[in-house]
Amino acid sequence: MNVIFMGTPDFAVPTLTKLYEKGHDIKLVVTQPDKPSGRGKKIKKSAVKEKAEELGLNVFQPDKIKKQENIEILKSCGADVIVVVAYGQLLSKEILDMPQYGCINIHASILPKLRGAAPLNWALINGDKHAGVTTMMMDVGLDTGDMLLKDEIEVDRYMNVGQLHDTLMEKGADLLIKTLEKIEDNSIVRTKQDEVLSTYAPMLDKETQRINWHDSAENIHNLIRGLSPWPTAFFSLDGKTVKVYNSDFNDEETHHEPGYVTKIQKDGIYVSCKTGTLIIKEMQMPGKNKVEVEAYLRGNNFPEKVMLK
Repeated sequence: MNVIFMGTPDFAVPTLTKLYEKGHDIKLVVTQPDKPSGRGKKIKKSAVKEKAEELGLNVFQPDKIKKQENIEILKSCGADVIVVVAYGQLLSKEILDMPQYGCINIHASILPKLRGAAPLNWALINGDKHAGVTTMMMDVGLDTGDMLLKDEIEVDRYMNVGQLHDTLMEKGADLLIKTLEKIEDNSIVRTKQDEVLSTYAPMLDKETQRINWHDSAENIHNLIRGLSPWPTAFFSLDGKTVKVYNSDFNDEETHHEPGYVTKIQKDGIYVSCKTGTLIIKEMQMPGKNKVEVEAYLRGNNFPEKVMLK
């Protein structure tokens, strides 16, 4: 099948790789323009661009894909299908209607749940017991198109978003290949999304990342793993930001105000919450590298009986 592939971050790379390995004719790889990154503002290629160059594929990096001259470039490829995985720009109806088999997206949730920008994070923040990927036909709405195939996994209480990302990017790649096979043999079934069941996964911001000790210990633990290793949950100590990467929790009630450090042990820093106790296991103090609490305590003190904010 003649394919235009659109994608940008690491999550999209396994799909591009498997399309290539399965012998699909990738006419063009479309990805976001190179951007300055890091303290030195060194220009960095997207993960998809790096893989496309490694595979010897043609790369196109328009600033705005909706410009007519860019649409003409896409038309000239004669693609049967456009595959989109976390590309980062909205497609016009003209592009969506262009290929014979339409534009197919891999969305990192079990649709219609968690439409939007950050489904992986919110699946864990919400404490969902299952997560997954869905292939869908793209339309002009936000993740509202007809569903094609789904694959889901069980999520345990300790999985963080980095681990979920790495698992689902491989699942998504396999599911996309299976979807194209079913399209080619005319056995694919399109299912409309039930709007009543739809939920939204909004962009993450600083207020989302800030730990609210007036929540339950379980909810705070889910927030931490849903933001680890990026963009990371945090609290304030003496006006300085402390990031938390790993935690546990129990149902122990301390009768202290939420945010109060009740005890410090090798296995973690115990903090009272609205209900239950959070146990901080891995953190990053200001200006330091992230470290397990046990290792941190070997050469440093963490204040006990203080209020975290």
